[in-house]
Amino acid sequence: MIPTVEWKHNHVVILDQRALPGEVRFLDCERYQEVAEAIRNLSVRGAPAIGVTAALGIALGARQYAEAHLEGFFVFMEQVCHTLASTRPTAVNLFWAVDRMKRVLASASTSTIQDIQQRLQEEALAIFDEDLRVNRAIGTFGSAVIHDGDHILTHCNAGALATAGYGTALGVVRAAWEQGKRIRVYADETRPVLQGARLTAWELQQDGIPVTLITDNAAGALMKQGRIHCCVVGADRIAANGDVANKIGTYSVAVLAHAHGIPFYVAAPSSTIDMETSDGKGIPIEERSSSEVTCLYGGRMIAPQGVDVWNPAFDVTPADLITGIITERGIIPPQELPQHFSSTSS
Repeated sequence: MIPTVEWKHNHVVILDQRALPGEVRFLDCERYQEVAEAIRNLSVRGAPAIGVTAALGIALGARQYAEAHLEGFFVFMEQVCHTLASTRPTAVNLFWAVDRMKRVLASASTSTIQDIQQRLQEEALAIFDEDLRVNRAIGTFGSAVIHDGDHILTHCNAGALATAGYGTALGVVRAAWEQGKRIRVYADETRPVLQGARLTAWELQQDGIPVTLITDNAAGALMKQGRIHCCVVGADRIAANGDVANKIGTYSVAVLAHAHGIPFYVAAPSSTIDMETSDGKGIPIEERSSSEVTCLYGGRMIAPQGVDVWNPAFDVTPADLITGIITERGIIPPQELPQHFSSTSS
């Protein structure tokens, strides 16, 4: 499995997902600003991967500081944390990781700069390792809802490429496949940036898991024909009431699944659950450039010059359309999240 992000020789090395599937290319980031830009421009994407990468970016930023003044170091680190936290507004894992790194800074206020740099690096790598373990646990719990012969619909990419490795929604698929279940994934292409076509289909091909690529507007026809047995998607933020923000188009899939009596699951780590946000109305939705819609991936114009465009990156699926949320703690009905997670546990 090709790594999404790594810490190598005190650099952050990121798989540039903008180049996939045609080219496997890596970005060698020597400065935290480069890490922030990689998050912002979708070189790295997926809520868990964004969180891991931001933590590594903060550790990288700490090592950039070349002065010997502790007070100046803390001022500099505040800017580092702010820059990384400002890259994407919806993925709560980003803020969870930044806050966790800030706690390390706060607890080390009387330490030497060198000691703090080391502690930040260790914490970032701990976040990386925890993400891998959490994804495996999500896969183990989620595989129970996948049966031999199932066809699984997924939207966007919630696989190894969206995490430190293994994946959330695709972690469920991987675990079922490793158990010998004969399954097939139907991957929505996921307009406008085509994460399903470019990333999910590629990732599953690499693992030899049967995958069929469909256009976003073909999902309903497949469901009507009885060819989809369950849906499993990832999440960028889950509100306290179980509403889920995920890639634009997820809500449509959930409505279709509900209409056809098909189970609809969300797979996500507990760090994606935002108990401070009461419901989906409070989740900020990122809006991106109109060029993502008016141009094909690669730059060819497919719409009239100057046409008005609305391009939200995410939508919110209400809890009553979700069968269960698959976490590292088990499968939880969305309405029961407050019984399992406090406002301080996410």
